[in-house]
Amino acid sequence: MKKKTTLNPELTPETLTGLKTSEPKEVAVGMPAVVSSMKHVFGAMDVGRGVKALLNLNQKDGFDCPSCAWPDPDDERSSFAEYCENGAKAVAEEATTKRLLPDFFAQHSIVELGTWSDYELSQQGRIAQPMHKRKGVDHYEPIAWEDAFALIAKHLNELQSPNEAIFYTSGRTSNEAAFLYQLFVREYGTNNLPDCSNMCHESSGVALIETVGIGKGSVKLEDLYLADLIIIAGQNPGTNHPRMLSALEKAKRNGAKILSVNPLYETGLVAFSNPQTAGGLLGTKTDLSDVFLQVRINGDVPLFKALLKLMHAEEQKNGGVFDWKFIEEKTTGVQDLLIDLEKHTLQQLAEDCGLTVSQLREAAELIINSKKIVACWAMGLTQHKNAVDNIREVVNLLLLKGSIGKPGAGTCPVRGHSNVQGDRTMGIWEMPPKSFLDSLEKQFGFQPPRHHGYNTVEAIKAMYERKASVFFAMGGNFLSATPDTVYTAQALRNCSLTAHVSTKLNRSHLVTGEEALILPCLGRTDLDIQHGEAQFVSVENSMGVVHQSKGKLKPISEFLLSEPDIVRRLANAVLEYKSVIDWDKYVAHYDNIRAIIEQTIPGFENYNERVRKPGGFYLPNGAREGDFKTNTGKAAFSVNQYLPLKLAEEEYLMMTIRSHDQFNTTIYGLDDRYRGIYNERRVVLMNEQDISKRGWKGGEKVDLFNYFGGIERTAPQFIIVPYSIPERCVATYFPETNTLVPIDSFAERSMTPTSKTVIIQIKPVI
Repeated sequence: MKKKTTLNPELTPETLTGLKTSEPKEVAVGMPAVVSSMKHVFGAMDVGRGVKALLNLNQKDGFDCPSCAWPDPDDERSSFAEYCENGAKAVAEEATTKRLLPDFFAQHSIVELGTWSDYELSQQGRIAQPMHKRKGVDHYEPIAWEDAFALIAKHLNELQSPNEAIFYTSGRTSNEAAFLYQLFVREYGTNNLPDCSNMCHESSGVALIETVGIGKGSVKLEDLYLADLIIIAGQNPGTNHPRMLSALEKAKRNGAKILSVNPLYETGLVAFSNPQTAGGLLGTKTDLSDVFLQVRINGDVPLFKALLKLMHAEEQKNGGVFDWKFIEEKTTGVQDLLIDLEKHTLQQLAEDCGLTVSQLREAAELIINSKKIVACWAMGLTQHKNAVDNIREVVNLLLLKGSIGKPGAGTCPVRGHSNVQGDRTMGIWEMPPKSFLDSLEKQFGFQPPRHHGYNTVEAIKAMYERKASVFFAMGGNFLSATPDTVYTAQALRNCSLTAHVSTKLNRSHLVTGEEALILPCLGRTDLDIQHGEAQFVSVENSMGVVHQSKGKLKPISEFLLSEPDIVRRLANAVLEYKSVIDWDKYVAHYDNIRAIIEQTIPGFENYNERVRKPGGFYLPNGAREGDFKTNTGKAAFSVNQYLPLKLAEEEYLMMTIRSHDQFNTTIYGLDDRYRGIYNERRVVLMNEQDISKRGWKGGEKVDLFNYFGGIERTAPQFIIVPYSIPERCVATYFPETNTLVPIDSFAERSMTPTSKTVIIQIKPVI
């Protein structure tokens, strides 16, 4: 008998909102994106505030976009529109003048708010002052900041061990706040610092450290402009990183080819109309993908093995395909790779990735004829059980071509949240290297804990098993971002205290421990005044550029604190006289934080001086220079295995995706314009042949089930939408189907939840 999970209304409200569909769009961005941007911004604030926000967005003396981590151009930068549609939506969400005051929480209980959709929650406005849910009470009530910190201190200091506390971090936290936060947590006595990296690019970090010696990408933005070929695998830039499209357009003008690999035929990979040009506004488009491989979900290892096999065959026949000088001087393990390729037939690899041999030959021809290759990827490669192998296979391709460590070539994992990479650089990691801990001990005079802490999956399990009972989140929407929603919700409910540093209401505030706190903070757009002087923070983008971000807008409430100030007050309340750190000094002026970062973390020499230069500075990157800091001092080829996935007759392979009106767990609206889906999120995208075989039709209502580990997980009330996707593959939006992602299904070595490899059954609603 299978165990059943029980859904609660506050986890996944099941109300259908009225699906409308059209044909998917053929061109991304253009005038519709401009109209959408203006609608969101000026719907959230008055014209003056909106114009000021947009004019300062991504400017060298303005604030960094609170959305994705795509880099700003080093050289040419629009003075009035250096942002994309989703960046404008993110600013509209944060800079809104709508406020959530105590009377809102008095009027609406937590149970009632739990029945609202994520979109409805996000539309309520900025949280204006600290709120407290007392034990046994179903409403949040206002609380003074001093009392909030005293409450947190009481809970933390009553724990039997610091390891009974979890300190989560979102990727929007600034370098300065992240450094202070990890410093406090380690002086408190634990490395329990899970973060959103654990759920997205952890697999990239593991694979890249093993193969090229650094867990970051190796390219600069200008490398895309110099490339012969850009491979985009498991990424949808039109929705998730729209400013990347202008870089691809420039690359195409310079002669680059683009090879796209994705289970969905995404508009943003097909064509682009640049709204910063007159032609783009009038509909002139740039065709992007030269070859589009509609691979089966998680067919990436057999796909890249097939491409490597075709490259090897051409090398043996005519030569000139592999860069043997680079391979012999800079790498190890190539012979093991080539021997492994002989074990596979091209036909079998084609079948396992869901493509034809002729399609594989067409793609291989692009690679064979290219000397400088940039490989870009995102969650489509990183959220599978074999995710680390996916990325290592991409690295194999680049190494054979000598396409790492030279202009116009390299690795490009495209990060999600705008400072998720910087947070890791600052020490937000449950497995900090010895060198980092040694540096903390030298600079601050306390002994940081040396044992590894909990990552995100381990933290959820620890709370579920009552091994941890205090959960503190520096930003984010933990419940909606994590897998196995019912399990995670129970884990949070098992805590004595859950506390969230937030700007807006989200679902994590509604599934709480016995006590709960919402601590409202300043956002990127907000003017941050400390001791009478305006401060700035800094962030690191996907390509290792550290630059400043300075809020310009008047905060909507006098009760908001900056994230560094929240950490200062938290540390003073929890550690009191036991601390050896002068926390007040660091927040008196953020230059003081940067000065100590400079002394602690390599690459930040003259931090305060260099970060004030327009555009900031690049951090050192050995792989970019061809200096591979692996155990051997050379880049490593790898042999990667895969097991073809066998599905029972009634099973399908599901991947979770974003809609166009969404960034991570933030829902801006109910439309997915490029895919032609409107006014509904509870949809399942299916291959038309699969729909027909089951005797179903588009528009039919179904329930979705996962049975991993003998547990029945249910996501009810979804609508079938026929879509261009490989047979036996389906796609759904998260967080609505995160409940189907098992807590015990994660990538080998990185422990990233397998949100792109979920075996489900689909049954008509009875």
